[in-house]
Parts: sequence; C-alpha cells; structure tokens
Amino acid sequence: MQSENRFFDDLAKLVNGAAGTVAGVTREFESNARERAKDWIGGMDFVSREEFDAVKAVAAAAREEVELLKARLDALEGKTTEPVTKSVKATKPKGKDVAGDAA
Repeated sequence: MQSENRFFDDLAKLVNGAAGTVAGVTREFESNARERAKDWIGGMDFVSREEFDAVKAVAAAAREEVELLKARLDALEGKTTEPVTKSVKATKPKGKDVAGDAA
C-alpha cells in the first residue's frame, strides 16, 4: 500500500507541475499577444474623436462658405436677380482650436 501512495503522490506532483507550467505559458502568451496588438494598433494612423469633430466642423464651415461664394459669383455675373444675404459663421470645436492648441 505504501508504494501506491507514493506513486499517486508523485503523479499528483507531476500534474500540479504541468498545470503550473501551462498556466505560466498561457500568461506569457496573453502578455505577448497584448503587446503585439498594441504595437499593431499603435502603428496605424487613427485620430481621436476630438480631432475628427474639429475637422468635421471645419469642413461644414468650408461648405457653407463655398455656397455663399457661389451665390455671390452668380449675383456678380448676373445669373441671378436675388441679392446675396447669407452669412457664414465660423465654428470652432469646444476646448481646442483646429491646430490642437488650447483655446
């Protein structure tokens, strides 16, 4: 009976050691995968939401100004009889200006 207990004790130690090794390999794999994902995403040209909103506001203001200038040009060329009364309001994003400096 004594030999059977020793066999099972050794087997339990072996299984525990293997489980610990597998857990360590899993942690190392997750850590390496996380680092590679950060490197891969960091290498891409993503913009922040604030930058996107700032450029979107500038583009909207530019579209309004283009429409105003088209109307003025048509009025100057005599293509329309309506006077140009539309005005363009420049919009700045909240908190930062377009260049990214503090407002």
